[in-house]
Amino acid sequence: MTAGRLLLGATPLGQPGDASKRLVAALANADIVAAEDTRRVRLLAQSLEVQPTGRVLSLFDANEASRVPTLIEAIKSGATVLVVSDAGMPLINDPGYRLVSACADAGLIVSCLPGPSAVTTALAVSGLPSDRFCFEGFPPRKPTARRTWLRSLATEQRTCVFFESPRRLPDTLRDAADTLGGDRRAVVCRELTKTHEEVKRGTLAELADWAGDGVLGEITVVLAGAVPSADLDTLVADVNERVAAGSRVKDACAEVVAANPGAPSKRDLYDAVLRSRD
Repeated sequence: MTAGRLLLGATPLGQPGDASKRLVAALANADIVAAEDTRRVRLLAQSLEVQPTGRVLSLFDANEASRVPTLIEAIKSGATVLVVSDAGMPLINDPGYRLVSACADAGLIVSCLPGPSAVTTALAVSGLPSDRFCFEGFPPRKPTARRTWLRSLATEQRTCVFFESPRRLPDTLRDAADTLGGDRRAVVCRELTKTHEEVKRGTLAELADWAGDGVLGEITVVLAGAVPSADLDTLVADVNERVAAGSRVKDACAEVVAANPGAPSKRDLYDAVLRSRD
């Protein structure tokens, strides 16, 4: 018996017309449609005027691990399994990773039906550099953990994209302004591709004030990368001046890094200082 395959289908963010013809065909013909929300995928199919002929079952974070063995056996037996999330590309902060990993380990075919993604859509309309970027998923929910996470982005020079809930957005933007500097540029994309789409550009301080009155809808944030305020040789010279004035090397490195957004890490600067003395 010929083994089947796993299909990863990107679904519209809001406009059904963004669905690809390949996704429509897969919804109609797949033996199993594994959906993050079965109700939402049935509504999508209805809007696309397609009737799934295969079994529709749920695949979300809480049950993915238990679903994998059954789905792997179905694919080995010749079934085509289509995985879809509520909106956008599966696996991008959505279920599917465990199943894809298991298929890869089993040598089964995994194909993608490319299409909408909130990450790349927000990046494209943001007006911020898109040649190099990173994706951070959702920030931590607890304030202390969130501020620690934001500090890890202080020297990140790539544009950063992340999701946030509308309820937590004001606090996250305020923490970002306090941690990264209120003048750092960012863009909040709300309800991408939908009727009430909004792309709000500004500094973190401006966006935090804007969001303070409350925001609704699906949110994607694009954060400008850090701009180094001084080159490495200048930072090393600054450290050496502080050491000559009586500071310990490690303390001087920490002070210089804190005073220069976009500077390398304390460890990297420390190593550079030591190399300068060879």
